[in-house]
This record gives sequence, structure tokens and C-alpha cells, in this order.
Amino acid sequence: MFNYILRRLLISVIVLIAIATTSFFIIQLPPGDFASTYKTFLIQTGGLTEDRAEEMTQLVREQYGLDQPVYLQFFSWVKGIVTEGKFGYSFAYRRDAGEIILDRFPKTLMLALLAHAISTFVGVFAGIYVAPRQYGAADNILSVIAFILTSIPRFFIALVILYVLVFVFRQHHLTSFFSPEYVVAPWSWGKFVDLVQHIWPVVLIAGLGGVARNMRVMRGNLLDVLNAQYVTTARSKGLRESTVMYHHAVPNALHPMVAYQGTVLPYMLQGELEATIVMGIPTLGPILYQALATQDVYLSGGALLIIAALIVLGNLLADLYLAVLDPRIRYS
Repeated sequence: MFNYILRRLLISVIVLIAIATTSFFIIQLPPGDFASTYKTFLIQTGGLTEDRAEEMTQLVREQYGLDQPVYLQFFSWVKGIVTEGKFGYSFAYRRDAGEIILDRFPKTLMLALLAHAISTFVGVFAGIYVAPRQYGAADNILSVIAFILTSIPRFFIALVILYVLVFVFRQHHLTSFFSPEYVVAPWSWGKFVDLVQHIWPVVLIAGLGGVARNMRVMRGNLLDVLNAQYVTTARSKGLRESTVMYHHAVPNALHPMVAYQGTVLPYMLQGELEATIVMGIPTLGPILYQALATQDVYLSGGALLIIAALIVLGNLLADLYLAVLDPRIRYS
């Protein structure tokens, strides 16, 4: 077991290094850099001439090392992360990128995990419910709903919900976690209810597709198990159907489901980021989008690295938990 854990940890580190390298260089592929965006801003809003704006742009490049080759910028960025725990300087926000990321990361993680937990709980039980009723009315209806939910883009669902909340229910202050009167107020039941009222659209949008996917995966796993010989043997012994289902079939059908959870977390994060970008909730989604649009390389690279680390960690925990459940998958 120790060798298996060590091997998985080493693979996770290699994957993170590969993701960090690929992400940083892909961010640099579009023409220009943050200084180019800054130059356009100076000309359009500052009324500067082309030559004067170019002089100031060159000063910005020299100050932040944007005039250096890409590989030197990358090694400098990695060195700062490893030696100082800093993700570089955010040009747009004019502060340490790590501070911005860490300020919004807990909120991002909270929303993603809430959506993940709800989608897993509802999806698994829905799969357990419809599997014994294969091709029945409930199975057909929920399968159609699952197909629709996995097909509709989350940003479109977010736009529809945002329109309904604003123009139908006349709700305000949707682009924050709290109403103005609760922002600095101490925690209370009223503040908790206000938080739920603000975050439920994001959790719902991110979790809808996850419910559908989890239901389909659990349904397929359970159908395979129900057709296994040991389940037939258990039934032939006269065991009650509930005993066969919940003591023999469901525990074995959950093994692939546990491994699948490591791949679902990225889907939850993606849905959460899409929803928060559309609705303007202050998480990593809006600042990542803005950083990519303005080529704020250290902020966008740091945000992508944190998200990638969370995804790799989710896969690692799923692998380790699966190894505990089923010792047969441990490598010698």
C-alpha cells in the first residue's frame, strides 16, 4: 500500500509540473502581452500619443520582466512559487497574485464541493432507484432529463436563471455572496439564509449536469452488477430483494463510482466557473477570465495551477479511497 501511495504521489507531482508548464506557455501564445493591453488603454483613455504610450509600455515591460524570453519568465515564476510561495505579481490588480487567488479560492472550493456533494448524493440515489426499473416509465423519464441536462451548456442555464431572477422576481445584489446589510455583520441565522439565497443558483447550475452524469454512471454500474452470477445466487437462496440490492449489488456498484468521482470534480469546477463568470460572483471564475483576456500571465497561470492541483488532489484521493475499498487494484 505504501508503494502504491508513493507512486501515485510522484505521478501527481509530474502531472502538476506538466500542467503548469503547458498552461504558462499556452497563455503566452496570443500576440502581444499585458503591456500591449496597457498601451491600448493609455491611448484610448489617457489621450496619449502613440510614441508616448509606447515609451510607457516599454517601461512596464522592463519593470515586470515582460521583455525577457518566455522560458526565463517561466523559470522565474516557478522559482518564486517553490522558494517563496509567491505566484508572481498581478499587473492588472497591482498586488501579489497569490493574495488574490487565496482570497477567492476558499469561496470557489466551497461552491464546487457543495455542487459536487449534492450532485453525487442525488445522482447516486436516482441511479439506484431507476436501475431495477430498467425501461420503465421512471427510467425513461429520468434518462431523457439526464440527456437534456448533460447537453445544455451551463452558461446558457446561468443566463436563463439570471434573467428570471432579475426581471421576473426582481431580485437585487446577485453579484455578491451577501446583501449589503450582511457584508460586515457577524454570523447569524439570517446571514446564513442570505448566503444560501445568493449561492443556490451557482450550486444548482454546477450540479445539474453532475446529477445527470452520476445517475447514468450509477445506473450502468448497478445494471452490470444485477446481472452478475453472485447476485443470481443470492436471489436463489431466498434472500429478500432489498438485501440482495443493498448488501450485495450496491456496494460493488459503488466501486467504479468512487473512481469516477475524481473525474467529476473538474466538471463541477468548470460549471462553477462558468456560472460565476455569468453571474459575477466574486470567485476565481471572473478574475481568471479577466486575467486571460488581459494576458495577466502570473495571475491566470497561478489560478490555473491552483485549479489543476485541486483536480489532481481529487483524483488522488479517489484512487486511494478505491484502493482501500478494493485491495485488488493495489499494484505490487
